[in-house]
Amino acid sequence: MVEKKDTTKKSPAGRRAKPAAAKKTAGPLLRRRKAAPVERDDAVPVATPRPEPARSGPPAMGLHELAPARGATRSRKRVGRGPGSGHGKTAGRGSKGQKSRSGYRHQRGFEGGQMPLHRRIPKRGFTNIFRVEYDIVNISDLDRFDAGDSVTPEKLALRRLAHGRRPVKILGGGTLAKPLTVSAHKFSASARSRIEAAGGRCEVLNR
Repeated sequence: MVEKKDTTKKSPAGRRAKPAAAKKTAGPLLRRRKAAPVERDDAVPVATPRPEPARSGPPAMGLHELAPARGATRSRKRVGRGPGSGHGKTAGRGSKGQKSRSGYRHQRGFEGGQMPLHRRIPKRGFTNIFRVEYDIVNISDLDRFDAGDSVTPEKLALRRLAHGRRPVKILGGGTLAKPLTVSAHKFSASARSRIEAAGGRCEVLNR
């Protein structure tokens, strides 16, 4: 067989030569790629993000992380579910029957029907319903009045030596060195003698 010869021209380096049209178009493309970028004065500067300030304390909490404080809530106590539940039988009420019902009350001293204690023990003494309570004032308290003053229950109440709503009785505790005119509902014997010994006078008031 006769071998076909390659009639294409080769370059001196042994490579195939590119077509002429390719040479014309390749030159401007290469020059565009190698050209340095042109800086424009009217270019808008790109804003750089500001660094976030450092936060102190715990990180922010999201809504999905909100929950009651530990121990603030608890499950409902299920009572009357048998002895194995721990709240069976009386269901935490302590007893059965009337005392376990709502609205239960009993009279003071009631002992379930048996004779109560205040009726089992004997009675002693009595209460005098005619007893009169006096405001007690000693003659040592009268020393704060000036000599020659007249002392009345109203003046004793103003100086907080008597209540003003009960009768006044003068007792002989202490000493008195001023002549006073004392008006009261009752006097002890020692109080009367000491007031008169100091030059004063005693006047008994009616209740």
